[in-house]
Amino acid sequence: MTDLEAALRRAVGGEVGFDVTSRALTTMDASNYRRVPLGVVAPRDADDVAAVLEVCRAHGTPVVARGGGTSIAGQATGTGVVLDFTRHMNRLIDLDPGTRTAVVQPGLVLDRLQEAAAPHGLRFGPDPSTHSRCTLGGMIGNNACGSHSVAWGTTADSVRELSVLTARGRSLRLGRDWAGAPPGLRELVSGEVARLRTGFPDLPRRISGYALDALLPERGADVARSFCGSEGTLGVLTEAVVRLVESPRTRALAVLGYADEAGAAEAAAGLLPLAPLTVEGMAVDLVPSTRGLPRGGAWLFVETGGDSPAQARARAEAVVRAADVVDALVVTDPAGQRRLWRVREDASGTATRMPDGAEAWPGWEDCAVPPARLGAYLRDFRALLTAHGLRGTPYGHFGDGCIHVRIDFDLMSDAGVARFRRFSEELADLVVAHGGSLSGEHGDGQARAELLPRMYGEETVALFARAKGVWDPDDLLNPGMLVRPAPLDTDLRFSVLPREPVDVEFGYPADGGDFSAAVRRCVGVAKCRTTSVTGSGVMCPSFRATGDEAHSTRGRARLLHEMLAGEVVTDGWRSTEVRDALDLCLSCKGCRSDCPVEVDMATYKAEFLHHHYAGRRRPAAHYTMGWLPVWLRWAARARVAPVVNALASVRPLAAVAKRLGGIAGERDVPWLAGETFSRWWRGRGGPRAEGEPVVLWPDTFTEHLSPSVGRAAVRVLEAAGLRVVLPPTLRTRGRGLADGRTRSATALLTARRGRVCCGLTYVSTGQLDRARAVMRRTLDLMEPVLETSAPVVVLEPSCAAALRTDLPELLHDDPRAARLAARVVTFAQALERHAPDWRPPAVGLPAVGQTHCHQHAVLGDAAERRLREAAGLTGDLAGGCCGLAGNFGFEDGHYEVSAACAEEQLLPAVREAPEGAVVLADGFSCRTQLEQLAGVRGRHLAEVLAERLEGA
Repeated sequence: MTDLEAALRRAVGGEVGFDVTSRALTTMDASNYRRVPLGVVAPRDADDVAAVLEVCRAHGTPVVARGGGTSIAGQATGTGVVLDFTRHMNRLIDLDPGTRTAVVQPGLVLDRLQEAAAPHGLRFGPDPSTHSRCTLGGMIGNNACGSHSVAWGTTADSVRELSVLTARGRSLRLGRDWAGAPPGLRELVSGEVARLRTGFPDLPRRISGYALDALLPERGADVARSFCGSEGTLGVLTEAVVRLVESPRTRALAVLGYADEAGAAEAAAGLLPLAPLTVEGMAVDLVPSTRGLPRGGAWLFVETGGDSPAQARARAEAVVRAADVVDALVVTDPAGQRRLWRVREDASGTATRMPDGAEAWPGWEDCAVPPARLGAYLRDFRALLTAHGLRGTPYGHFGDGCIHVRIDFDLMSDAGVARFRRFSEELADLVVAHGGSLSGEHGDGQARAELLPRMYGEETVALFARAKGVWDPDDLLNPGMLVRPAPLDTDLRFSVLPREPVDVEFGYPADGGDFSAAVRRCVGVAKCRTTSVTGSGVMCPSFRATGDEAHSTRGRARLLHEMLAGEVVTDGWRSTEVRDALDLCLSCKGCRSDCPVEVDMATYKAEFLHHHYAGRRRPAAHYTMGWLPVWLRWAARARVAPVVNALASVRPLAAVAKRLGGIAGERDVPWLAGETFSRWWRGRGGPRAEGEPVVLWPDTFTEHLSPSVGRAAVRVLEAAGLRVVLPPTLRTRGRGLADGRTRSATALLTARRGRVCCGLTYVSTGQLDRARAVMRRTLDLMEPVLETSAPVVVLEPSCAAALRTDLPELLHDDPRAARLAARVVTFAQALERHAPDWRPPAVGLPAVGQTHCHQHAVLGDAAERRLREAAGLTGDLAGGCCGLAGNFGFEDGHYEVSAACAEEQLLPAVREAPEGAVVLADGFSCRTQLEQLAGVRGRHLAEVLAERLEGA
């Protein structure tokens, strides 16, 4: 233990982390930069913060304040001690509806403040797209804005008072009329009044540099406002009094279509006299689908408010009339508005990939120009990109002249980094030529501070340095930011990564087979750090259960990044830190769909486990749960299911078996079916319909644990006029579609017997060699099917997802894998696509439950929703993850997190269900979780429909 660490542990009541994991998690924010801290402290109160500053001052160690870690200019990284305010100093201390103020701690997430203010008809005005995870302290440090700044301004406009500790331990209460000003600040300003009155561009989004002009007498000598945007370089915020605004009772959204982004940009300023709440712009290349949008190549999202829906709509229609548009749409439905806003909010992530899959990066994310000049600026900006051979897709706050963009810089090579510098210098000049600010929202950090002399001139930048000296004479707070900045092309986070592709098992087709590129997908926007899930979302259940950054998708990606870098995490694939962080990953695949950049942590986890345990003994659960298909098949062949069930019901025996098998003691062992699905199938004599053939996949769970689902699916599919067959169980040289039985004597003599399997349990436990062997055997068996056009119907969503994604990505060298993946359909998809004229029986009941996480992430549930609607099953299923997630919830040490995940959405939805509601759960894990935690029997949709058919 170092002297610094020991001193901090003695002085601080909060957590002190100098371990590998703590440091690795905070090497980066959402920028291009990486700096390795000495340690991380999570202070419990202002006294802890003061103690940290005293210890670090004595040791000459820098201090960096950090909130949600979503800064995109590098200012939330540092080489000294990082203060993490999100763990403890995250409370809403007071909210006064009468004065419309709130008292907050710096680690409070913005959405928590909005939730508390909403019942009073109030809200905090600024709302960055990261509102679900950014903190008030970070917003004050960066002077964040968001989409509603045309109505309610920047964070600085919403700050009343700030409680701040200086690096030398002075406690200050900042406000107007020089309140809380450190000694020397007033004198500094009085000698530079002329410069402060003339040297700062008059812009709604001028964030760059220090806001020293807020200290002018005609502006109220507002020390709190001047402190906003100082990026943690002047003092450490411990508490803030912020102003709230009245929230419109109703809103409408006018979506205005234009031919291109320049047309949208030129129109934006003209809409401001109509007092809109937002004027946001984005172009077609950032929109995954234009469905639901008016015609055009770019759009303005103009939100209006009112005391009634009619008033809000009338204002939106007035916007449409005033706008010269190609097409327009007014949306009054709140759900429809939320869907459209999610497209805009996800742009910070989706913009990190060009249409051809090339990577794009921040760095010039939020320059701002006068709104009236935005169209001209965008044309010049596009020309500059072209001149440098670069690409980017601008979007953002068109009404304020603020543009976000990710650019496909090559930050991996010396030549690419040199071009990054040249472009940055020329773009800074272009912004200044248009009367703009280098930063219009996210601060200067390391990305732009070096170029501030181009915007302000050397004398004003020297004034910034003098102001920094007044507040922090020892340069202890976030050095290298704003004043005496580090060069913009140093400390790049990519420089430490391997230059050659790492030898891996999966194909990573979206990343050119490069595991480093896959890990680089995480740019740190931290959508995985949300504390509640909305709609049908899933990501990231383990973070919501623990609140620990290490258990977020971003945290795990950071650890993998550091594993590849080899500086902090030094033992590569054998790293226990990476293993422990991945241990609570449920492999729910939620990040694959919910993460804006489609990080696929389930695949990365399987990859890591494969290498981590190569040649070594694995955890017992990998042998019991991972090899579950083998054990169940043996039990079925030996017909010992009744014996196994009897033994499992004897608690002492079951306890011993679970302990030996690495299974959580709180879990009950699932009941084995007395008759497997395939045995039932053979007993009924095979297919009974003569329609279009569909191949029904006998997954392990349906086959051995819930054959009633398979029987029900056969009943419904045949009622729809489809001819159900099963995959071959013998590999022969013959052709044609098999049905699970072979009568040819020659074939029997030459065939190889086997059962199809998706390999899911082997993949989820990282036994990729075994998974590959199982998958190849499956492809051999399925060859006759692949020679036909028959769809493959998979009832278990996790198995369907494995066939769709894991199979072709693990067997990327076998073209049959992609062919089989393309054939896989869900139960509802099979009915919709292959029996389009069939109508399900009327159920006419409310439905509750949860969309399977793999269904949501990989397969989509649109067909399921339409089938439920056609059957009269009303209501929406919950989002999130059930928490059992295959082997995860059964493994020893996972029970508490598993149960917490279920308590988030699934169990409350079932408890609050109306009387007579149908509990739907298409996944075996979901049904098991419901039964074991709530004593409720969930049913597959096929079972519900089959029951109605039989009762008809």
